[in-house]
Amino acid sequence: MENQNRDKILDMYPDYEFMFADGFDEAIVGVTERFGSELVVCYDKEKVYNKLIKDGMTREEAVEYFEYNIIGAYVGEQTPAFIDTIDSWETQKEEE
Repeated sequence: MENQNRDKILDMYPDYEFMFADGFDEAIVGVTERFGSELVVCYDKEKVYNKLIKDGMTREEAVEYFEYNIIGAYVGEQTPAFIDTIDSWETQKEEE
């Protein structure tokens, strides 16, 4: 179910209002917490790329779209975070 990760976060933190990146629920990896900051939803950047590629983009197009339309769209303190995982670094090295 696509909203499973979203639902888990909303169940775990019923008193928080989160902002989600629409269409990328399968890329949610959790919630980030940092001193002095609001909790925000965190996405696996590689999984976001893969979703865009699955939807018909090349990897280059997916990266460009992500940089301009997703990571470049700051909408306040609740703006989601995106993580580069160590595993994704290995994947990127293999693709080079």
